[in-house]
Amino acid sequence: MTSPAIAAAIPTLPASIARPDRITTDPNRASTAVWIAVIAAMIGSFMAILNIQITNASLLNIEGGIGTGVDNGSWISTSYLIGEIIVIPLTDFLSRVFSFRRYMLASATLFAIFSVACAFTHDLPSMIAMRGLQGFAGGVLIPMAFTLVLTKLPKPQQPVGLAIFALSVTFAPAIGPTIGGYLTETYGWRTIFFVNVIPTLVMVSALYLTLERQPMQLKLLKEGDWVGILTMAIGLSALQTVLEEGNKDDWFASPFIQRLAVIAFISLALFVWIELTTEKPLIRLRLLKRRNFGFGTVALTLVGFALFGSVYILPAYLGQAQGYNAEQIGRVMAWTGLPQLILIPLVPRLMQRFDTRMIAFTGLMIFAYSCFMNTAMSPDYAGDQLWIPNIVRAIGQAMVLAPLTSVITSEIAPQDAAAASGISNMFRNLGGAVGTAVLATIITKREQFHSNIIGQSVTLGREEVRGRIAQMTDYFMAHGVPDSAAAHQQAVIALGHTVKHQALVMGFSDTFAVIGVVLVLSAIAVLLTRKVRGAAAGAH
Repeated sequence: MTSPAIAAAIPTLPASIARPDRITTDPNRASTAVWIAVIAAMIGSFMAILNIQITNASLLNIEGGIGTGVDNGSWISTSYLIGEIIVIPLTDFLSRVFSFRRYMLASATLFAIFSVACAFTHDLPSMIAMRGLQGFAGGVLIPMAFTLVLTKLPKPQQPVGLAIFALSVTFAPAIGPTIGGYLTETYGWRTIFFVNVIPTLVMVSALYLTLERQPMQLKLLKEGDWVGILTMAIGLSALQTVLEEGNKDDWFASPFIQRLAVIAFISLALFVWIELTTEKPLIRLRLLKRRNFGFGTVALTLVGFALFGSVYILPAYLGQAQGYNAEQIGRVMAWTGLPQLILIPLVPRLMQRFDTRMIAFTGLMIFAYSCFMNTAMSPDYAGDQLWIPNIVRAIGQAMVLAPLTSVITSEIAPQDAAAASGISNMFRNLGGAVGTAVLATIITKREQFHSNIIGQSVTLGREEVRGRIAQMTDYFMAHGVPDSAAAHQQAVIALGHTVKHQALVMGFSDTFAVIGVVLVLSAIAVLLTRKVRGAAAGAH
């Protein structure tokens, strides 16, 4: 049965979310109009999250197309994520100012427009600008979809809505490189930015018909937490730039990184202070004092680190260490995404029968185990060897998000749903941004470490090394290098490349170990939450 709090709140929900004349009289079942609105919003959430990772398998192609180097190409993904992270906390406030319907339709339309604009860019600055604007528009669609589930679906149907939302959050980043890789190899990299057009048209049409017109409340702009908004935007942008550029610029050895780090620290410290002291804060951080929401958000942040981090690491490994093209990378990544289409719809049934915390805990441990399976990779460890770990990873991911979201929102009243949605989604994406930057640094540092260790053993003083070089010299002389000195030099260079490749593979192995540890910490955070009372009963 629906809880008294939600039953009392449903009649007073803003008319901007769904047409009141289409709401069913059964309090335990949502109307057709509500389900159409929820599913349409999920399309938007799916596309917004898909576009975080859709460029990963195609970065080399895009970098070549716009004439930039590998060191700067990661900004193509990062700028989009920065836009999302900044706008997600603003969504609750701006949706009240401009109305839920108007703000969502406008954001969806701008998302498609900026997506197409990315396809017509010809240099890195314009690509970064368009991707940032695309993320700023698309980021709105994620918390709004989440809010619709919490406010419009009755308690018995919320597990189904959360499962659909989980599908967008975990399936979208996993399948993004697959779609991007296929389109890049078949039609060219610019086509990956056109995939948003048709789904956006479907979403906008459905929402236009099911969301009620509501007047704007521009007077709320006077009450806006503008200092909080400014400090948050500056702090998050500076922090992400530090994370992105730090590895390339040798971190705090760079004056530029030092200055940005100071700006990020001061801005974010001021932001937290403002949000905890102002009467009408932009982000209601006090919600984090609630046990399930606080520990659950910590767990979700770590999940974001692992989820987006693993989707970044796998394409990078296949491209850099195994020489896979975009389409080949996409085929390997598909086995992390496709099984979730079958598994996630089964999760609501599990939530009816078992403690949601234990489901999330089990999923996190399976996800962690899949990462530990990749900690002993060798130079010939490629697509065939990744098949089983990817399926295990898909099983774990499918079991995590819907139960974890149920735990997080179990102590949240309907009137706090939008604020809670903004906080949890922001921290998940922020975890992903931090994870991507941290893992990129770990790869670099661990590759250097392993290269030094291996290099100490590969010296001309060892008979095995001299024998190996002699064999390779004979090989090069037999394949067109007539001069023995030149063949010897080629052999030494080839051996150096072998050492570097081995070190690179070992560096990637270490990053999977880090992801596994992060997921174990996330599982521990889940155990610190309270059991969700009435979760099983409410799901029936």
